[in-house]
Amino acid sequence: MSVVQIFPRADEPAAQALVNPVAGPREAAASSEKRPRKPAAADLPPGSEPYPFDRAFHAMLARFTGGISPVALSLAWLDWSSHVAALPQRQMAMSRNILHDVGRFMEVAAHAASHEPWSVIQPQGRDRRFSQPQWEVPPFNLLAQAFLLGQRWWHDATTGVRGVSRANEAIVEFSVRQMLDMLAPSNFAATNPEVLEKAFQSGGENFVFGWQNWCSDLMRLLGVSRPAGDAQFMVGETVATSPGKVVHRNELMELIQYYPTTARVRPEPILIVPAWIMKYYILDLSPQNSLVSYLTAQGFTVFAISWRNPDAKDRDVAFDDYRKLGVMAALDTIGRIMPERKTHALGYCLGGTLLSIAAAAMARDGDRRLGTISLLAAQTDFTEAGELTLFINESQVAFLEDMMWQRGYLDTAQMAGAFALLRSNDLIWSRLSHDYLMGESTAPSDLMAWNADATRLPYRMHSEYLRKLFLNNDLAAGRYRVEDRTVSLSDIHTPMFVVGTLADHVAPWRSVYKVHYQADADVTFLLTSGGHNAGVVAPPNEPGHSYQVMTTAADAPYVGPDEWLKLAPRVEGSWWPEWAGWLAARSGAPCDPPRIGLGDSSDLPEAPGDYVHT
Repeated sequence: MSVVQIFPRADEPAAQALVNPVAGPREAAASSEKRPRKPAAADLPPGSEPYPFDRAFHAMLARFTGGISPVALSLAWLDWSSHVAALPQRQMAMSRNILHDVGRFMEVAAHAASHEPWSVIQPQGRDRRFSQPQWEVPPFNLLAQAFLLGQRWWHDATTGVRGVSRANEAIVEFSVRQMLDMLAPSNFAATNPEVLEKAFQSGGENFVFGWQNWCSDLMRLLGVSRPAGDAQFMVGETVATSPGKVVHRNELMELIQYYPTTARVRPEPILIVPAWIMKYYILDLSPQNSLVSYLTAQGFTVFAISWRNPDAKDRDVAFDDYRKLGVMAALDTIGRIMPERKTHALGYCLGGTLLSIAAAAMARDGDRRLGTISLLAAQTDFTEAGELTLFINESQVAFLEDMMWQRGYLDTAQMAGAFALLRSNDLIWSRLSHDYLMGESTAPSDLMAWNADATRLPYRMHSEYLRKLFLNNDLAAGRYRVEDRTVSLSDIHTPMFVVGTLADHVAPWRSVYKVHYQADADVTFLLTSGGHNAGVVAPPNEPGHSYQVMTTAADAPYVGPDEWLKLAPRVEGSWWPEWAGWLAARSGAPCDPPRIGLGDSSDLPEAPGDYVHT
């Protein structure tokens, strides 16, 4: 019980002034309910922000840190170093390890000619930096082994420290790995035998070409020149070319209905809900890589949402606005074009998370318009969301909010930088070696051109997404509210087809798999080779794809992901035919194609629409 009487400051209203010092719990609670709630800083527009200088300072600081909170990083290192300092036996073990490694390395270095390559340590399977035979020759092999020994020692030193929180341990291990990867001998011309061989053979031309590549990238970064492959892959001309028409438009999205390519079609349409952190045409790339074209060729009527790229005036667009103006508005339009038909809904990445929320709200409210639900690399539980969670804690989210608060949106550079860090060896350092040191250029592709066509995220929406889903995990915990009422995925009884990708750094497949114990539905789970994008864009005529698939009935016992991995049969080839067959088995007999639009859409453009160009 508080015995302190609180008096108002001069600039506070009297209504907030007094709390009865002898009031009981009920009176105190009643008193607090009567007092007006002070709005949170994240809810305030820039003009009414009580501490604008603080937020502006953080926004300025973010330009130098790449959007990473220095406070969050410092706290993680303080947690780790403080606990290591209090573990003398662990320190002794670390010292013994380094002395043993150094002794073994010196022995091999002294007789390098008589030892086999990688006799001390060898690269892990996915580490392609030292995979070429040039790295097996001294002294380069010794340099690579010395680096790998240091990398292993730091990994052992930063993991498994008793008392360090799991989140802080992951941050420290990740940041150390980033620093070490930057210092790898493959990143420097003098210590990279592949670069030296190329320079000897070309007379140094590789450095000239590398300089040209660096200047070209700099010009694109500064916005002076267009992205690589932009002339070859033009939206509406070479990519996003599936014929269709925009049949509905609002302030947030355009709904595209694609023209049928078969004489008869399935009666149930497909609605594609893409993520708005990317342009929708990831699923309609070049004709040979287009999932949309594949589906229409299989006799399906396809609708797709094309999100508008937000700007500063959209700072107050909420996460639920994407549900209402996106998924629900699209279903309403489809219902008017094709009345009394159930819809096969497909959500990709963040679009799949949004679709699962919309489906749970629809199930709660008795809305039965969904015939099936398909989720591609989409998470509904964020407790194990991979290395992306390294950027999600209270300090980091507050820092990101301050960065977005000034502009009204999250810029494309911060988002692209975060994704690049997750795969820095593949997306940053290997490119430095390949493009700048070797002087070679990667041939542009439709997927690369799409990846360069980045989008922005509204301030309020992204703040709600990070806090409600990543930080607090409200959806999985049953706390997520839609229209001021909670929703639960357990209300979903609609058959589900869920796709995870084996090498996904954005939505790890084990995290995607958790939908099994959330939804009360028959779940067909498919794990495909590849990553977050390349695993999804897997046309049947492209070699190298494989997948595992197995269906779990709603009333069947739960099977964990590791058990599932052993039980699910492996199939060579693309997963697209598997999904198309699953949809066909849950669709009616083919019939005449539906009309295009509502008859009042003559002023709307043909596909790919206008919003894709924003």
